[in-house]
Amino acid sequence: MGNAQSGGIPKEFVDDLKLTTRFSEAEITQWYENFQKQCPTGRITLQQFEEIYGKFFPDSDAKAYAQHVFRSFDTNDDGTLDFKEYVVALHMTSSGKSTLKLEWVFSLFDVDKNGYVTKPEVLELSEALFKLIPKEKQANLPSDESTPEKRAEKLWAIFEKKDNERVAEGEFIQAIEESEVALHLIQYDHK
Repeated sequence: MGNAQSGGIPKEFVDDLKLTTRFSEAEITQWYENFQKQCPTGRITLQQFEEIYGKFFPDSDAKAYAQHVFRSFDTNDDGTLDFKEYVVALHMTSSGKSTLKLEWVFSLFDVDKNGYVTKPEVLELSEALFKLIPKEKQANLPSDESTPEKRAEKLWAIFEKKDNERVAEGEFIQAIEESEVALHLIQYDHK
């Protein structure tokens, strides 16, 4: 029961991913088999990732957001994701409000990877997140969240920073943990 199928994913790899992601062995094995079929090279390109992500948001434009997610998980900056990076990406983008997820969200907003988030980066991610919201749902948004610019402005105000200042990871995580409004603004809610 504990061994992966012959020619499949090695057991040590499954055990590591089970600890890292809390996914079951069956889920990991199934994703591995699908990953191997879709990506026989063992790597997924940005274009393939955009296509997969687009299937999760069929009524939206997920391309910009998918690019940011891909960047944040391409830990070795080689322009591809291997299976482990891919499964960790699935886990992080689907899990709850844990500190680990907030660390990932910080890396998503830290577009230039310099260890800080700036107001222009908040706007860039707000624009990508806004595109995930189907057009018919955009019309029902509160007036202070009805555009990417307004959402970015509302989120930036929570950090209590001037326009030219920057937010460190600890400040970012603390602000999100302490504010349901901030938590709402950094994610797309399917409701």
